[in-house]
Amino acid sequence: MILRKTLASLLLTGFAAAALSAQTADEVVEKYIQAKGGRDKIKSVKTLRFIAKMSMGQGMEAPVVMELVPPEHKLRMEFTIQGMTGIQAYDGAAGWQIMPFLGKTDPEPMAGDDLKEAKENADLLEGPLYNYKDKGNKVEYLGKGDLEGTPVQKLKLTEKEGDVTTIYLDADSYLELKNETTRTIRGQATDIETTFGNYKQVEGLTMPFNMETKMKGAPAPQIITIDKIEVNAPIAASRFDAPKVEKKKEAPKNAAPPKP
Repeated sequence: MILRKTLASLLLTGFAAAALSAQTADEVVEKYIQAKGGRDKIKSVKTLRFIAKMSMGQGMEAPVVMELVPPEHKLRMEFTIQGMTGIQAYDGAAGWQIMPFLGKTDPEPMAGDDLKEAKENADLLEGPLYNYKDKGNKVEYLGKGDLEGTPVQKLKLTEKEGDVTTIYLDADSYLELKNETTRTIRGQATDIETTFGNYKQVEGLTMPFNMETKMKGAPAPQIITIDKIEVNAPIAASRFDAPKVEKKKEAPKNAAPPKP
């Protein structure tokens, strides 16, 4: 009888600990959402436009314009390198891109890692923690920690596709300071580390204006510096549609040779 009571107590303690852990994770996530501006403010955003610069090392800097329609998960990003402008777009269902510096001047369907990244960027305002259960993600609370002298709250995010990310939130503001993930890129597991800084208020939203991404094996980090963020600016729906390419007319196979 005593053994049964002991076993029951252990089970109840285990269930209580699991419930407490889940509740703590949700509390931390909710504070993170509030730090970004809150659910009502995030839901009120219909469009976002980021005007930025991307540094890739060796003196290479590319102007970047990214447009989002958060409710419809649409994205368009333009970046200019050596006078040529590349475009990546996602309409909420499919993506396309134009990469002139790779010799591709006509729009082509996006697939694989490029499409996955476009989908993630289209969800930039909410992020994977916002309504994470509805998105098929899992979040675990890893407790408090220290990030280069700054107290942090740590979360483990397991996304629906299987990528696992450790997220570091400032223990006071609950803004994201850093995340670390290992993801498969071009068939290889790659360690990626992203840090966020220079947070500013933009019409009720709190957004990072500096992002630095370090990828294992890359010669230099990718640094994005945002110059301006426009909230609810007009963005035409056609911006996310792939431009039509006119087929070049071919000469008839049985055409008579030109007269001398």
